[in-house]
Amino acid sequence: MKKLNWFRKIQMSPPQVLALTFLAAIFAGAALLSLPISTIEPISIIDALFTATSATTVTGLVVVSTGNDFTMFGQFIIMILMQIGGLGLMTFAILIILLLGKRIGLRGRILIQQSFNQYSLGGMIRLVRVLLIFAFSIEILAAGILAIRWVPEYGWTYGLFTSAFHSISAFNNAGFSLWDDSLSAYVGDPTVNVLITFLFISGGIGFTVLYDIWKSKNFRTLTLHSKVMLVGTLIVNLAAMFFLFLSEYGNMQTLGSLPLSDKLWASYFQAVTPRTAGFNTIDIGSMEVGSIVMISLLMFIGAGSASTGSGIKLTTFLVIVLSVVSYLKGKKEVVIFKRAIPSNLLERSLAIVFISITAIFLGILTLSYTENAPFEWIVFEAFSAFGTVGLSMGLTGELSFTGKIVIMALMFIGRIGPVTFAFALARQQTEKIRHPKGDIFTG
Repeated sequence: MKKLNWFRKIQMSPPQVLALTFLAAIFAGAALLSLPISTIEPISIIDALFTATSATTVTGLVVVSTGNDFTMFGQFIIMILMQIGGLGLMTFAILIILLLGKRIGLRGRILIQQSFNQYSLGGMIRLVRVLLIFAFSIEILAAGILAIRWVPEYGWTYGLFTSAFHSISAFNNAGFSLWDDSLSAYVGDPTVNVLITFLFISGGIGFTVLYDIWKSKNFRTLTLHSKVMLVGTLIVNLAAMFFLFLSEYGNMQTLGSLPLSDKLWASYFQAVTPRTAGFNTIDIGSMEVGSIVMISLLMFIGAGSASTGSGIKLTTFLVIVLSVVSYLKGKKEVVIFKRAIPSNLLERSLAIVFISITAIFLGILTLSYTENAPFEWIVFEAFSAFGTVGLSMGLTGELSFTGKIVIMALMFIGRIGPVTFAFALARQQTEKIRHPKGDIFTG
C-alpha cells in the first residue's frame, strides 16, 4: 500500500511523459519483433531493438533486411510502429479517449501541446481530429494509387501490402522500404516519384500548416508560421535539386548513366528526401563529396514543427539565418513577412541548434572509436540518425554493438526533439532573482 501511495506521488513533466511513452513503444515493438512469427530466421535482441527504435522514431536505418529477414507479420509490426511514431502516441491516446466518449482534461491537452510543439492550448483537440482524418485519408488514397502500379507487378496480396507499407512509410517520413535498394528500381517512374514525394512532403511540412491551409482561403490569410514553412520549403527544395543535379550530372555511378528525364527525377527525389524521408533512388555511397555535405546539411535542417519529420526544423534554421542577417545589417529586430520575431523564439532556436550539434558531435566522437569505417561514413550516419532520415553510405549494417546503441540514442533524441529531451532530463526552475548586467568580449 505504501508503495502504491509512493507511486502516485511521482509527478512527471510533459516532456518526461512523452519520452517514456516513446520508450515504452520501442520496447514493446522490440518484444514483438523478437517473436518467431516475426522473422524468417531468429535475430538478436539488439537488432530487434534497433529496428523497433528506427521504426518508432520514423528513421529507416536498418541492420537487417526489412523485406527478406522479416515475415509479413514482422513487416506489419514495423508498419504499425511507423504509424504510431509518425503521428505520435499522444494522438492515438486522444483518439481512443474520443472514441470512448470521454473528455480530455487539462493535463491531456498540455501533453498534446508538448507533442505538437505548440505555444497555445486552444484548438488542440480539433487539430488532432483534422490530423487523423487527413492522415488516414491520404494514406488510403495513396495506397490505392500505388496498388494500381504494383498489384499487376507483384500480385494482389503482396501488391496491396507493399502499397500500404510504402504509403504509411512515406507519409510518416520513415524511409522503410521492402526492397534493399529502396526505390532505386523506380528512379524514373513518374507515379512513384510524384506520389512518394507528395506523401513525405505533406507529412513533413507540419500538421498545423496543413490545418491552416485547409481552413484558410488564400496565402495572405495564412499564419506567419505557415507562410515561412511553405516559402522556405520551396526555396530549399529547389536549391537542393539544382545543386545535386549539377554535382552528380557527370557521376556515372549516380546520374551520369541516366537519360536527362531520369536525371531530373532523381535530382528532385534526392533533394527532397533528406528532410526527412530516407528513401533513395540512387546509390548514396557513390555520390560526390559535395553532394554528401549538402545532404548532411539538409538532414540537420529536417522538416517542419509538429510534423512526422525531425531535425532542428526548417523554421529554426530560418530564424537563425535571418537573425544573423539582421545583426550584420545592424537591425534590432528580426522581421519575416513584416512581422517581428520575439527574442524568446530566437533563444529557443539557439538552444535547439546547440543541443543538436552537441548530440551529433558526441555521437560522431564515440563512433570514431567504436567503428572501423571511413570518417565521412560516420559523420553521415550520425546526421542521418539524429535527423531520423534513414539514409546511409553503408555503415548501418556494419555497426558494432556499441555503435548500434549510439545510433539508437541519436534517433531517440532526434525524434522527441533536443529541447524536449533536455527538459525531460532536467528540472526547470523559475528564476526569481535578477542580477546586475555585465559585459563579455565575444568574436
